[in-house]
Amino acid sequence: MDDIQFEEAARVGQIITIKAKVNRAFKTSMEVGIKVTVQDVLTDVEKVVSEAYATYVAKPAGAGKIELEPVILLSKEDHLEHTLAIERRRIRLGYEQVFKNLMQESNNEDIFEVQDAVSTDLTHVQSIELVQPPHANHHGNTFGGQIMAWMETVASISASRLCRSYPVLKSVNMFKFWGPSVVGDRLVFNAIVNNTFQNSVEVGVRVEAYNCEEWIKNQARHINSAFLIFNNVNEKGELLTFPRIKPTTKDSIRRYHGAIARRRIRLARKCMLSTKDDKPSDPWETSNQAFMSYSNIAALTHLAAKQGWEITTSLDDIKIWTHEEGDVLSLKVEMQVKIPSHVAFSLLSDFTLRQEWDTHFLTCEVLQAVSEDEKIYYVTSPPMTGHKPRDFVILVSERQSCKPSEPYMVAVKSVTLTSMPPSPEYCRSKILCAGFNIYSDSNSSCTVCYFNQVTSGVMPYLAANLTGSSKSIEHTALECIKFLELKGSNSLLKADF
Repeated sequence: MDDIQFEEAARVGQIITIKAKVNRAFKTSMEVGIKVTVQDVLTDVEKVVSEAYATYVAKPAGAGKIELEPVILLSKEDHLEHTLAIERRRIRLGYEQVFKNLMQESNNEDIFEVQDAVSTDLTHVQSIELVQPPHANHHGNTFGGQIMAWMETVASISASRLCRSYPVLKSVNMFKFWGPSVVGDRLVFNAIVNNTFQNSVEVGVRVEAYNCEEWIKNQARHINSAFLIFNNVNEKGELLTFPRIKPTTKDSIRRYHGAIARRRIRLARKCMLSTKDDKPSDPWETSNQAFMSYSNIAALTHLAAKQGWEITTSLDDIKIWTHEEGDVLSLKVEMQVKIPSHVAFSLLSDFTLRQEWDTHFLTCEVLQAVSEDEKIYYVTSPPMTGHKPRDFVILVSERQSCKPSEPYMVAVKSVTLTSMPPSPEYCRSKILCAGFNIYSDSNSSCTVCYFNQVTSGVMPYLAANLTGSSKSIEHTALECIKFLELKGSNSLLKADF
């Protein structure tokens, strides 16, 4: 189960609606999207309690694995979630490495002694539950939700030893079920406070299972571990401060630093989800790399799926579309190119080649090669009359096509790097969302769609350089087609030889 954020509380007497559907089936696992809303029967007001994603694995009765059939996509929303499911999977698979890097950074920081700090040992709580038939499904396996509910109970007791009141669950870090438990098992829950952060506290919970024989031999099976974050509020709903805690053992120090690393990841994710158009570019840091990459791909995916595009120009190989929404103008240029889609993707994803066909790129250099799929570039543009030249620090995220019906993607957005601060020689500009979707038409041709989304602050520059006349866009698109077909043909000839 991915991280869960609780936006609203559900109370006795209210109506809870839970909707779930499979977003994407991978080879042996599937992602299920879950949305929980609550409705007040007196006011008829409906609010979102939480949205989350769970990963299920199909397990046969015997040995081996079950390969899943792909889901059938029926709506635009289905297509969006299907595309983004693979991005969320990348985050899950990369989470451990991100956490490990942050732990190394946190371990280098000193633990400051605070007067009246509470020892973590005083917050330890243990609880034992017997799994009975109502707690299990028809296979006899304990419901994951039942285990999560028991974990929340024991964690809230642990947190209450610090706040001397009933804490409120705010969010949960990833639940990972390491193995099943069955009817007749005894589940042992151990909870302890890992760290406190002004108005919140993180409680770690570990769940172990024993059958009768294991109980006698004291041989535990690790079932689950998770980290729950609580707030403490007064009668007026105001957040109260938690006392600081004091780690006293090597293990408690490890958990102390782990809580800091997880909090940085949570805050990074929250920042990505709450980004506004008028905010500065997001800072590129170890804690938010995975979420910024997801945000980059998600923004381009949502832009491409928007309804209401209006065609302004239609030529033989080029079509130009615009989309207006509030003070945001979006541009879409569709180009027919006579080279295979994978070759176009290879050429368009290398932004150092952009200067060969786009006059708006004066210089372009790689600042940081984050991975095979992520690079950060520094780009300068030629000056406009009466204005300084502009520069950009951009994240370029590349994605291969997973199946013939899906496009290759090259997503672009601005980021902030501490090593590349704004210069007085340039006007630092921001790309909100841009990039390419490349669709395969045949073995020798493809459709390249270029997208660019800008806000009112960039409108003057855009009008003068890109959309001042459709001829300028057409010229750039024609140059792009010429570049792709010439370079693409050369690379194919070299491959043949």
